[in-house]
Amino acid sequence: MNAKEKAENILSILKKVLPNAKIALNHSNPLELLVSTILSAQCTDERVNKTTPALFKRFKTANDYASADPKELEDAIKSINFFRNKAKSIRECCRKIVGEFNGKIPCTIEELTSLPGVGRKTANIVLANAFGIPALAVDTHVKRVSQRLGLTKNQDPDKIEDDLCKIISKRLWPDTTTLFILHGRKTCKAKNPLCPECPIKGLCDYYKKIAAKK
Repeated sequence: MNAKEKAENILSILKKVLPNAKIALNHSNPLELLVSTILSAQCTDERVNKTTPALFKRFKTANDYASADPKELEDAIKSINFFRNKAKSIRECCRKIVGEFNGKIPCTIEELTSLPGVGRKTANIVLANAFGIPALAVDTHVKRVSQRLGLTKNQDPDKIEDDLCKIISKRLWPDTTTLFILHGRKTCKAKNPLCPECPIKGLCDYYKKIAAKK
């Protein structure tokens, strides 16, 4: 079995086990998803989802964020980790959106990553979930799961993204992100992975090493 076949089998199994997999961040438009994703860095999606309803009711457009009083925006997201830095990133990001993109969220990886506070992970999440453009985002869960499965040996997220995109069909890139994140949260946990009950343990390099020691 080559790497492409292995990846296809893994995704096929995970799709059956997690049939309703979707992004956890609540949003109704590209701007809301962009803001939510920036807020989610080093913070749980659950906490972000508790914070954003009031935030989105107060700030509806990129210009609202761009022209916001810094203290008001900080207060609106103060329950989020690193809220001051994130408030600054959101304001600067939205200022560029207003000034260079007429207030609309751009829909290319190059334009999105030109925004302050937006890296490839955030950009790919927005592309895939707000615009339906095939993109694969590598967060800590995707990194851990893909490494343990033996789909990559790299540590750098950009290189991991490249490795995965080479062996996974483009149409499956968004599914890969969502499925690997959910699998990482539910089963392939960082400290205590639930290997015995893992549905893809037969395809996992990490499990084979564990099994070999027993």
